[in-house]
Amino acid sequence: MSTQLNKPVCVIVGAGPGNGAAFARRFGLEGYKIALLSRHDDFTMELAREIDDARSYVCDVTDPVSIENTFASIRAEMGEVDTLIFNPGAGIWKTVEEITPEEFEQSWRVNALGGFLVSKQVIPSMKQNKHGNIFFIGATASRRGGAKTAAFAPAKAAQRSLAESMARHLGPSGIHVAHIIVDGVVDSPATREMMPNKPDDYFIQPDDIADTAIHLTQQKSSAWSSEIEIRPFGEVW
Repeated sequence: MSTQLNKPVCVIVGAGPGNGAAFARRFGLEGYKIALLSRHDDFTMELAREIDDARSYVCDVTDPVSIENTFASIRAEMGEVDTLIFNPGAGIWKTVEEITPEEFEQSWRVNALGGFLVSKQVIPSMKQNKHGNIFFIGATASRRGGAKTAAFAPAKAAQRSLAESMARHLGPSGIHVAHIIVDGVVDSPATREMMPNKPDDYFIQPDDIADTAIHLTQQKSSAWSSEIEIRPFGEVW
């Protein structure tokens, strides 16, 4: 679709069904141009057709060249990025005895290295504009390791530490960096199929997560949230 130059740009990295799609629709309604990034474009192409001023891009967040080329295209076709949402949901659920070195590294590359690489693409223009938002969609695994999260928990912990470091460094430049810990099961056809007997209020609604992200963009810099936790009331914590 053709884009309007006066609209801010929101990049959603990991724009799949569920949270990614909810972010795209919510920020689109808020008046943003939307860049949808995913390793495959079968879903994002369809999603882009639903949203005004949205474009789909194929991008591998573990590949620095892929990231550099993708963000060059975004800048040329849509403009400089105002808001970056890092939402890849890669998880490998194995114990330390089951996990392979390759799987351990892959989890880190997606969740931590990918966040570092895409952030590097938007920080210069945000600093120049003295404004911007970078949001990492995290998980409770960033705070504790379960038996089956031998790869996922260390990767999410690295992502959380990266977000914290960036928030402290970039805040004085007008860049709001926040880490959103999603604690609970996100409502989707797949999770409903896995848990058919759970009530509606057991699940986190993607649209409500998106509303939280919008709220973060509207906070005043004297009271920025650098980390928040969101969960349904029935979640055990």
